Amino acid sequence: MPFPVVGIQRFQDADQDNAAQAQAQKETNKNNSLLKEEMDLETAQTTTAKLPIVKQGEYDMWRLRIEQYFQIQDYVLWDVIENGNSFKPVAQTTDAEGTSTIVIPGHVSADEKLQKKNDVKVRSMLLMALPNEHLLTFNQYKDAQNLFAAIQTRFGGNEATKKTQKTLLKQMYENFNAPSTESLDSIFNRL
Repeated sequence: MPFPVVGIQRFQDADQDNAAQAQAQKETNKNNSLLKEEMDLETAQTTTAKLPIVKQGEYDMWRLRIEQYFQIQDYVLWDVIENGNSFKPVAQTTDAEGTSTIVIPGHVSADEKLQKKNDVKVRSMLLMALPNEHLLTFNQYKDAQNLFAAIQTRFGGNEATKKTQKTLLKQMYENFNAPSTESLDSIFNRL
């Protein structure tokens, strides 16, 4: 007994629908895997650098590291330190009675807002790069360029200070002597 043609057509239509759905599911899975790979690549390319902390006697190396840190974050930030910022802080005036009033400037342009934002960002990063015991001392500097100069003066020292430190180190080395018969442990205990 032959099968009705209508029933066969229904099975063929169902098979085609199932094949189309399977193909659509494969393409969706493929697109999802491509998106995931793209997101993984973007995540892998995003890097965060640890903010270098300044230490006594290591200023020169810290300066190189902090310069690189700022240039990685945004090149304009290092430019704020080197060239200063044309942003002018809000002025305060004191009258004869000793009361202070804040002078509010006129309209602030978008460029001035950006300059202020960069200065605040650099100043904040520099303060975060200081050891805790120095924060209160350096917090008095209200712009990034002056703050960096103060850090340089405090931790970098001047040529006379560096020369004195080198001389002391040489004297300590010259005074260090040990007979060849003495053990390292006894030399260490003696120092």
